[in-house]
Amino acid sequence: MNPFIASAEQALLERHGLTDFQALWNLALEAVDEPNTGRGGWSSVFRLDLEGQGFYLKRQSNYLTHTLHRPFGEPSFSREFRNISRYRQMGIPALQAVFYGERKVNGERQAILMTRALDGWTDLDALLQRWSELPRDRRLAILRACGLLARTLHGAGQIHGCFYPKHIFVQAQGAAYNAQLIDLEKTRPSLFGQRDLTKDLEPLFRRAPMWTPAEQRELLAAYLLAPVDGPAVDAWLLRLSRRGKHKQRENP
Repeated sequence: MNPFIASAEQALLERHGLTDFQALWNLALEAVDEPNTGRGGWSSVFRLDLEGQGFYLKRQSNYLTHTLHRPFGEPSFSREFRNISRYRQMGIPALQAVFYGERKVNGERQAILMTRALDGWTDLDALLQRWSELPRDRRLAILRACGLLARTLHGAGQIHGCFYPKHIFVQAQGAAYNAQLIDLEKTRPSLFGQRDLTKDLEPLFRRAPMWTPAEQRELLAAYLLAPVDGPAVDAWLLRLSRRGKHKQRENP
């Protein structure tokens, strides 16, 4: 198959001779973390900077995901690339693909996924580590941005599947914040209505124990476009609390 190349980066990659699979596969780069191994193969992530622009280049070999639709497996990047493309079509803020390609070589199924680095953005997990130090107006703006992001996601009929603080990136925009998602491999359509939405949102609240009840209400109010002290927020807090207690019983 012909590789996907984002039109905005086409000329940049051409100037550096990086518009084909082999050139990106052979590029000597330092991995940003330890490679993932398993599934019969490996997967690794590298940082690439070109003319002041940052990218993440991910390469994998025989690192396959098996599903009912693809029982013989496919590169996990293939699924992530499809989801990135779907999010863009649906208007869900998320990381952007620059290059995607896959091939078979000597029995190996290789894949490359290159995305724009979120330079200038901060993951929510990092902000939670110093949450009490942030001014109140910044905390509220971040909570509202996360609530609106979840609303956009669920309003498009999707659930993320890993809606965790480390997968939510925020950026200040004046007095407000923008928010977007990364790590889309596990995303899927919402099939079971409110149960799916609750299951998607609850891990975010569980991983942010520093949020006060009032702060939780601010996020839900943005998510629901409802009054902070209204019955809709009350109902969702109860729903999330029940789901959290259920997870605690499963993983004491």
